[in-house]
Amino acid sequence: MSDPDPRDALVEHLPAMRAFAISLTRNGATADDMVQDTLVKAWTNIDKFQVGTNMRAWLFTILRNTYYSSRRKAKREVADVDGTHTEALAEKPAHDGRLQMTDFREAFAQLSDEQREALLLVGASGFSYEEAADMCGVAVGTIKSRTNRARQRLSELMHLEDDDSLEMTDDATMSVLTASKAASF
Repeated sequence: MSDPDPRDALVEHLPAMRAFAISLTRNGATADDMVQDTLVKAWTNIDKFQVGTNMRAWLFTILRNTYYSSRRKAKREVADVDGTHTEALAEKPAHDGRLQMTDFREAFAQLSDEQREALLLVGASGFSYEEAADMCGVAVGTIKSRTNRARQRLSELMHLEDDDSLEMTDDATMSVLTASKAASF
């Protein structure tokens, strides 16, 4: 006959665990949550329980550790009773980036083939002006000129001013538009 599964013994200790949790938390709902967390941890780590040892002591240790972990976590949390901190939080909607990307693609398609090629090589692919010029079989100055004119044209097509920021998640697109990124290549 095989040894009984220790999971079967967990239910026997629920009333004692709940009483211990209430004594720690002084709140019935919080105590119930802690007992549930303890049971989940015990169930998933049942292979660490040594059959023949004290199951109640093992469960109480898990419960106690869960309680103190939650206390440490609570110390790092900020109380926001009046909602001041919550009101200050904001997340930029994801659709704005997609809309700007659509605008960018439409503007990019209106560039000449040579300008698109120069921007893709220098901005998006990260090649130096010299490498791009060599690939295209033109002078370095020609690549620099095409890149500069393409950036200016994109800014015009997208109605961007010098101080406007374009918030896109795509670094390659940003490097196509900004000379500072291209200069770093």
